[in-house]
Amino acid sequence: MKTKAISINPEILFMSVFHENKNDKDSDNHYIPGACNIGHEEIQRRIKAGWSGLILTIITATLLLWLGADRWWRLLIFIPAMMGATGFIQAYSKFCVYFGFGHLFNFGETGKTDTVEQAEFRAKDRAKAWQVIGYSVGVTVVVTLLFYFIPV
Repeated sequence: MKTKAISINPEILFMSVFHENKNDKDSDNHYIPGACNIGHEEIQRRIKAGWSGLILTIITATLLLWLGADRWWRLLIFIPAMMGATGFIQAYSKFCVYFGFGHLFNFGETGKTDTVEQAEFRAKDRAKAWQVIGYSVGVTVVVTLLFYFIPV
């Protein structure tokens, strides 16, 4: 894997301190530690994963209700719902959890990644990855509980 040096302008560095990604124009082309680690092509992949998870959630829910499965089987909805929530939240935040834990970023062609070398930036990326996972789990738990308690 080939690495390349990155330059961070003061505005991007300021945004990384607060873990915010308010400048959409910059974040489409630049790595922002703890805020943005994927570009347009990777964001599109996360949106597709989100839609796939949502469709699988609907199919699973429909089958479980149609089959009259026991209430405990309804907890299976957690798996596709987590897939959908994670995909959409990663796309919205322009941040890939896998890349965050793997010290990677990609703003070019899908499949080609660059490495984050600075330890401080890696720590910010890990914190953001945990935040995205937390949001995804939160959304998924709400969806799962709503489906679990639907009266039949």
